[in-house]
Parts: sequence; structure tokens; C-alpha cells
Amino acid sequence: MTNAPSPQPDPAATILGIETSCDDTAVAIIRGPAQAGGKDDAPVTILANQIWSQHAEHAAYGGVVPEIAARSHVERLDGLIEAALREAQVGFDAIDAVAATAGPGLVGGVVVGLTTAKALCLAHDLALIPVNHLEGHALSVRLTEPAPFPYLLLLVSGGHTQLVVVNDLGDYARLGTTIDDAAGEAFDKTAKLLGLGQPGGPQIEAAATGGRASRFAFPRPLHQRAGCDFSFSGLKTAVRQAALDVGELDGQTRADLAASFQAAAARHLADRTARAMALFSARHPDQKNGYRLVVAGGVAANCTIKSALGALCQKEGWTMIVPPPKFCTDNGAMIAQAGLERFRRNIVGTQADTLAMAARARWPLADPVAGAQRVGGGKKGPKA
Repeated sequence: MTNAPSPQPDPAATILGIETSCDDTAVAIIRGPAQAGGKDDAPVTILANQIWSQHAEHAAYGGVVPEIAARSHVERLDGLIEAALREAQVGFDAIDAVAATAGPGLVGGVVVGLTTAKALCLAHDLALIPVNHLEGHALSVRLTEPAPFPYLLLLVSGGHTQLVVVNDLGDYARLGTTIDDAAGEAFDKTAKLLGLGQPGGPQIEAAATGGRASRFAFPRPLHQRAGCDFSFSGLKTAVRQAALDVGELDGQTRADLAASFQAAAARHLADRTARAMALFSARHPDQKNGYRLVVAGGVAANCTIKSALGALCQKEGWTMIVPPPKFCTDNGAMIAQAGLERFRRNIVGTQADTLAMAARARWPLADPVAGAQRVGGGKKGPKA
């Protein structure tokens, strides 16, 4: 009797991810299946996740200063790469590809990360994978749990507020976006207005804990307008006017304003998301594995917003998936994940193509370039 051969383990790929699009310098190393197939949505192993936040460096200015951010990336990035390699206990000989944010973002910071990635790939003969920062957020949920395509994405961060149908890797359809401020920007500006400090999201949420959300009746932006777009500028103005009407702000009034603003923002996000869910259901009427709403971006960590969206999903029979907080904010692991997804789809081109790619301040997720971008270079193949 002949014994059946033992099944061979799936080959694995190890990807180093670099993120420098705003005020967080981040480097991560992940390992996951190197070949597309039945397990290509399986959670990966996160070998290292290093982040340096610049909040203290920008605090005196009430917001992110692009020049300071870029200089900080230059000063910190090399050290974070070394720290990530130590944490993962690997050298560059174990890395299959380097994925780096190529946009959108503060272009000075993007240049720092992308140029560093190009240098590493040339020095170590590795594949370079330029990544759309928004795609990193869109795929971040697949770092930690299965999330098969398609799903509806609500991306809420300091610079972006969008509702996107994630049909497949590189196949995105935007249903709505902000027509003025992003959600995170509105939180930051409101926190500054109320004298709560930065970053605004956590400060607003902390202050709102002791506040009465019913004290101020703020408007519901675009409530009667069709579509799935967002608007936060009018809500921010309403908070300013309410603060002026009150006059001198005491601690309780600040808390009440924060709670009322936070509740209004959560209602607005839920209202527009409900419209997008209806559109998604109409496009995918026979989705056998159920409907999923993925909420990503730094604002996704807000408990009031998560509660409002969770109640909406429960009402509609959807499943809501929110990545762990450390993967909601900007991080290198989500960039490495986007790189891994492209690597295992065997989207391979020439090293010259990717080394020639310039940093982009603007890069819509639905732009065909996001889907067509080719992995470049490197003589190394996936390792077992």
C-alpha cells in the first residue's frame, strides 16, 4: 500500500510596505499566499508594523504642515525600515517586493517614501509595487479576516470621505464623495474651534463622552439631495455659529457642542451610506455570500459613528466589518497588503516602468491607473 503524498504548503511572499502620504511614517512587513486562488483572501501574517506619528511636531500649528511632515519622513524612515526588519527577524534576502504609497497625499511626503522604495529595489534587486493610498485603505480589512469581493467600502479619513464599490482588485466604482471637507478634516477643524487640541477626532470623541448630544440641533447636510455625496462644511459652520451664540465656552458647553457635532456627523454618514447600500444591492441582487459594509480610515475608529453604521447594517441585514483601529489609521501594513494582492495576481511588468512612476498628489481610486499599475522588476520569485 502506497502512502499518498503529503500536501505541499502554498508558497508564501514577504512584502515590505512603506506609507508616507501624510503625517505618519509607517513601515510594515507581511507574509501571505503568493499565488491567487481559493486562499487569496485569507488573513496574512504581520511580521512587523512600525509607525512614527508626528502629532507633537504639528501641534503648535493646529494642523499638518507639509514641509515639516516631509522633513520628518526623511529623518525617520530609514530607522523605521531597520526596526521593521529587526522586528520581523528577516533581511532583505527574505523580501520579495517593496510596496510604497505613490499617491494621493502630501506630495513631499509621498516623494520621500516612493524614492526610498525605489532605492531599496535597485540596491537589492526587488520588485517595486507603487500603491494607491486609497487602495491600501480599501483592502486593509483583508489583513485580518476574509472579506471576499465584492463589498461596499465607506472610507472616512482626514483627507477622504468616499463610498466605493470594491468589485475586485483594481476594480472600483465610486458612488459618492465629499463635495467640500472630508469627515476627518471636519473633526480636526471643529476640535480646533472648540480649543480641544489635535488630532481632532480623538479629542472630539473624548470631550463628547460627557456631553449632551441633544443640546444643539445641527442640520442634516444634503438630507433632501439625491445621491451618495457628503458635505461637512455647513455642519462645521453651524458649530462655529452655535459657539458664537453661546459666547464664552465652559467645559460643559464644549462637551455638548462636541457631542452634538459628533452625533450629526454620524447621522450624515449613516444617511448617505444607506443610499449607497441600496445602490449596491440593486447592482448585486443575488450575492450569495451576503452583503458587507467595510468601514476604513481613521474616522472609522469613532465609536459613535461605528454604532450608527452598525445599527444601519443590522436594520438592512448587512454585515459590517471594521479593521482593528491600528489598521484604520495610516499604516504600512495596508500598503503591504495591497502590494501582496498585486504580487500574487502575477501582475508583473518591467522594473523600468515602476521606477519611472512619479509621486501623485491626486490619484482617484476609480482611476484606471489604479487597476492597470504593473508590478515591476526584481529577479526573485515567490519563496516556499
